[in-house]
Amino acid sequence: MRRSRRNILIASVTAFLLIGGGAAYAYWTLSGSGAGTAQTGTVTGTITAVQTSTISNLRPGGTAQTLSGNFTNTDTSPIHVTSVTATIGSVTKAVGAVAGTCDATDYTLSNAVMTVNANVATGTAQGAWTGATLAFNNKATNQDQCQGATVNITYAIQ
Repeated sequence: MRRSRRNILIASVTAFLLIGGGAAYAYWTLSGSGAGTAQTGTVTGTITAVQTSTISNLRPGGTAQTLSGNFTNTDTSPIHVTSVTATIGSVTKAVGAVAGTCDATDYTLSNAVMTVNANVATGTAQGAWTGATLAFNNKATNQDQCQGATVNITYAIQ
């Protein structure tokens, strides 16, 4: 008796698997269409050029000094930088300097466009730029009004 119960159970399971297994191979076909969207992100932070070189003791006939620095990227993703361009924004005379004009014409900024062509990672002190030089022009006249002056340099990032 026990054996026939076991045979019935095995036969039932086998039949169930065959019928169920056959259903797994059956399917319907149909064509259709659909639509969806995706949105591109935007830059949410800023990138700033930070001068790390110290330019000091500029004097008539002195050696040009090299500007260099890195970046602060506050965005959540890397930002591609093609170049950094330096310009003399203004010149601030020292307190107590002698009378007379001291301005951007007293200085020469060379190689102002510095190629970077790199992705700048998120964070401070990222990447690097260098190459522009700043020199004090020797105008062959008294330039005492420029002693102790501060040259304010601005940077544009492309």
